[in-house]
Amino acid sequence: MTTQIQRMDLSNFESVKPNIPINLLFIHHSCGATLMAASGEKAGEYCLWETHPNGGGLRKKLLANNYIVHEATYSSIVGQDTDINHWHSKFQKQMNLILKTRLQDETLEDGQVNQIVVFKSCYPNNGFTNTGSSPGDPDSSEKTVWNAKAAYNSLLPIFKKHSDTLFIAVTAPPMVKPWVNRYKEILLNIIGKGPEKIGERARSFNNWLVDAKSGWLADYKQNNVLVFDLYDILTDNGVSNWAQYSTRNGKNSHPNSQGNTKAAKQFVEFINQSVRHAGLVDAK
Repeated sequence: MTTQIQRMDLSNFESVKPNIPINLLFIHHSCGATLMAASGEKAGEYCLWETHPNGGGLRKKLLANNYIVHEATYSSIVGQDTDINHWHSKFQKQMNLILKTRLQDETLEDGQVNQIVVFKSCYPNNGFTNTGSSPGDPDSSEKTVWNAKAAYNSLLPIFKKHSDTLFIAVTAPPMVKPWVNRYKEILLNIIGKGPEKIGERARSFNNWLVDAKSGWLADYKQNNVLVFDLYDILTDNGVSNWAQYSTRNGKNSHPNSQGNTKAAKQFVEFINQSVRHAGLVDAK
């Protein structure tokens, strides 16, 4: 469940659309694809859906708010690997390509760059097996909380070198709570491997990402990195540590249209405030 944290306050910035067009790249996989798609029958390429039954309509909302939307997903250099342990290597080695990516492996022309880079990992990244130990390994595939923290910490020196680009980390969507019988669940929780403990670790990590006072960005002095808390939104803002907008009768962690629509609406307000916070457009 949600504990008391201090989120970054953007309320002093207007949430209306920017008065100039802004290039934006979203690096995502399946959950990002349905978040972007309009609601409707499945149409378009896999993970670049135009419409989808679970669609949230974010792409259309971004276009209506003066963002020039670019995407990278599976089967592209920039979009292929999006687990938490991939981000350090990706941003370290592929930054120039990331900033120029238009669609998959196609690049922008005439010296254009993406002024905003949005990136997210998928829900399995919330399946932390244990807390791990400090300081963690940013490139390790072992799903520990400390490894995940190390991965995000490794990004800040890289992002600092690109202070004219706004980087938005989207927290990974929550998982559906795995079902085990009550007796087994108690035993697993005792040894730290049960659903209760996994959910607590996921909440703790995602709270750390967004806690402006003592979390990931607490000591970062520039305005070009922000976090959109998709995890919290899709847990119904702390009702649970698990997915509250799941699919397939609560058995699949991919968010449904209701959850994606809710997240899309909040993201547009968030990004319109963020571009002013970051100085990409004049603050009002």
